[in-house]
Parts: sequence; structure tokens; C-alpha cells
Amino acid sequence: MFKRLQEWMDARIPMTKTWNIHLAQYPAPKNFNFWYLFGVLAMLVLVNQILTGIWLTMNYVPTSDGAFASVEYIMRDVDYGWLLRYMHSTGASAFFIVVYLHMFRGMLYGSYQKPRELLWLFGMFIFLALMAEAFMGYLLPWGQMSYWGAQVIISLFGAIPGIGDDLTLWIRGDYVISGATLNRFFALHVIALPLVLVILVFLHIIALHEVGSNNPDGVPIKHPKGSIPDDEKPKFKFHERFTKKYDIADAIPFYPYYVVKDLVGIGIFLFLFCYVIFFNPEVGGFFLEPPNFEPANPLKTPPHIAPVWYFTPFYAILRAVPDKLFGVILMFASIVLLALLPWLDRCRVRSIRYRSALHKLNIAMFAVAFLVLGYLGTQPATPTSTMFARIFTFLYFAFFVLLFFYSKREKTKPVPERVTK
Repeated sequence: MFKRLQEWMDARIPMTKTWNIHLAQYPAPKNFNFWYLFGVLAMLVLVNQILTGIWLTMNYVPTSDGAFASVEYIMRDVDYGWLLRYMHSTGASAFFIVVYLHMFRGMLYGSYQKPRELLWLFGMFIFLALMAEAFMGYLLPWGQMSYWGAQVIISLFGAIPGIGDDLTLWIRGDYVISGATLNRFFALHVIALPLVLVILVFLHIIALHEVGSNNPDGVPIKHPKGSIPDDEKPKFKFHERFTKKYDIADAIPFYPYYVVKDLVGIGIFLFLFCYVIFFNPEVGGFFLEPPNFEPANPLKTPPHIAPVWYFTPFYAILRAVPDKLFGVILMFASIVLLALLPWLDRCRVRSIRYRSALHKLNIAMFAVAFLVLGYLGTQPATPTSTMFARIFTFLYFAFFVLLFFYSKREKTKPVPERVTK
């Protein structure tokens, strides 16, 4: 009966074919390591955010008079409302943690290089949509930091010559941040941006499965037909889409091998995730800031206004520049340059394993600069912190400039023809 039902469905929609191509018989490189877990974790957190967000909207009131009170109602009176709220707030920070690590893995192993340029661009569009989604959601609790943080970020658009004032007015929906701003941010946060995110994630996965996954060695797992001895060919069954023109010599099916392996990583992640939810949901004020437990008050400015931690590296770049317009340009340039990595890196070797010591030092410098800028963005703007922010902003942008110049003639190590075990 089940087989007949499956055949009936396959005749109308290719369920089995899709399952085989994108999961059961998808050829994944056999040398995946720890770094390749974060893509799966990002999918897990996305599902968590969508599901918990749906339940939270059932009791949330998107008005300036009712927003803060409705959040308190969810926390105090709704059955397990506190759990849903903490799952959502912790999930937002967890989303950025796994996405940043996922992006860094791509930088380590050159996953943005040909033929994966479009895959990387889809990933950057997901990152931008995620930042917009987080920013819109950050205003919804209508706490002090939500209100004043949104005030600072929206005012940045006023630095754009000519259209700045009209643009900020259009974003706010009013001359000041008000219920109109909250209402439109709520609509974008719960409907428009999640839809955009899901579509982009779908395109990201389709693009990935079209060109195939990269691996820690950065070498292809596909080889011309007849180039691999029969005794070295894999004994696994792959879909003919992958084997028609190539011998897939160094791959194993994603299911069940990597599914089982990923379940272990998911278990560890959920253990840490639950620890934060039940024992330390504020994480010292980084995940949930103390001022956000006070209702928004336009007449009372917090002593130190800063965005939530996942925006602070870019906020530190903004504050490091005295001129507001130039600071905004640099802040957006820091993201644009990440999107341009496939064209800035001109080396033919992908993996950091076989690249020069200079490249390894350059990536290490970039990682340190990003982390230090993230910390400086959470601190008050003192002369000392501003000086360090300028130094590490210079190092952040120096990564891209140096990469463009040395990558063309970089002295690399010999790259194996096939992946190593």
C-alpha cells in the first residue's frame, strides 16, 4: 500500500527523486570535519525562530501602549511563555553565532571560489536579510535599548546626501519612532523578511547541490569517467544526475552517514542552547540588555546606547570615523567587501591547508580584528576605545586589500589530486 501511494505521488510530484538528489543520494565529500556542522545548525535555529515566533505573535500586541506589557504578559501569565520568549531571544544570538562560524569556514576553505560564487552571494543575501530581520525584531519588545538603539540606527540613514531625511521619515513612518514604526517593523519581522529568508535559504541549498559541496582540501570529488580504477570507486549508490559524466571517487551519501554525524553535533548544540535558556538567558547583558527590561521612554536616554552584540563589529567601525557619512559608507563597505571575496581572492588554491603562511596570518588578523571590534562596539565611546577601534578597523579592511594583491602570485603548497582521509 505504501509503495502504491509513493508511486502515485511520484507520478504527480517527484518526491522520491527530490529526496534522492538532495539528501539520500547526495554525494558529500568523505573528509568533512567539525566546521561543516554549522550550516545544519543554522537550519535548525531558523526552524526554531519561525516556530517560536509564530507562538509569540499569538499574545503580542504591536502597539506603543501594549507592546512592552504584552511581552511581560507572555513572560508571566502565558503557559511556558517565558520558555518561548527565551528560546526566541537566545535563538537570535545563536543564529548569528552559527552563521558567523559558517561564513568563517567558507573563508578558511575557499568555498566562495569558482564555481561557487553565486552560492556565496546567496549566503551574503541571507546574512543581510538576517541582519534586517534581527534589527526589526529588536524593536518589538519596546524596551529602553530597543527604542534608543533603533533611534540611533535609523538616524544613520539621514547621513545620505539629498534623500537622507526623507528616507529616515519613510523608514520610521513618523517624525519620531512611534507606534507606526513599531507596527511596520512588526509586519516586516513576522511576514516579509521570514518569507525572504526562506526563499534565499532554498536558493542557497539548490545552488550548493548544483555545484557540489566544497571540502577541507578544496579539491573536486568529481573526476572524468574512466579516470578512477574500479577498485577505488565508491560502492555507494548515487543518483545518475551525479554519475552520468563523472566518477565520484571521494564521496559518501549524505544520508545516513552525515545525518547521523550531524545528530551528534546537534545534540551538543542543544545542550549548550538549553543551558543558556534555563540558567543564563541574559548572558551577562549581551543577549538581553538590562535597559530592555524597562519600558521605552522617549524622555530618558540610557547612559550608553549600543546595538545587540551581533551588530557591534560594524557599529564599532561606524563610531571609529569622525565623519558620520564616511562612517556609514565604511560600515556598509565592510559587508560589501565580504560579498566580493570571490573576486578579491585570485588564488587558484582554495583550502587554507595548502596556502601560504601570509594568507594564514592575514585570516588570523581578520578574525582577531572582527572579535575586538565586536567587543569595542559594546563599550562606551572613550578616547582609548575609539583609538583601538580605528586600529582594528584599519586591520579589518587591510585583510581585503592584502588578499587582492598577494593572492595572484601566492606561493602555495602542492595540492593533492584527490581528497585526503
